[in-house]
Amino acid sequence: SEFSMVISKVSTGSYKRQVYEVPSGKQLVDQAVIDRITWATWTSVLGDEVIGIWSRHAEKADVNCACVSHSGINLVTGDDFGMVKLFDFPCPEKFVRTCFCIITRSTVDIMVLYFFSRRCMMEIFLSLDL
Repeated sequence: SEFSMVISKVSTGSYKRQVYEVPSGKQLVDQAVIDRITWATWTSVLGDEVIGIWSRHAEKADVNCACVSHSGINLVTGDDFGMVKLFDFPCPEKFVRTCFCIITRSTVDIMVLYFFSRRCMMEIFLSLDL
C-alpha cells in the first residue's frame, strides 16, 4: 500500500525550498524522500522542475508566482515585468521558450482555474499589483 502523509513545501526569503511534515512541523531533509513526493499542487518558483522559467537575464526576485495546471502538464508564471507565461511542466532545462505570453502590469499572484488545451480555452486568475 502507498504511504501517505500531509507535507508542505515553502520557499524562504533566501530562495531555498524546504519541506515539512504537517502538523508536526518536522523538516524533511532526505532528498531521496523529497524527490519521490507527488505534489497535489505546485505554486513554487523554486526547484529543479521549474529551472526553465528563469530567463537568461532574470534575477531571483523577478518571477513572483507560479501555478501548475490540475492536469500537471502546464505551468503559468507571473513576473515583475507584467509577463504571464505558459510553460510545459516540468521544465527542467534552462532558458525554455514560453508557449504563450500575456503582458500586464506587475503580476504578484496567479492561479490556473481551468486549462483545457493551449488551443482551446484557458482561464487564469490574476492578482495584479496596481
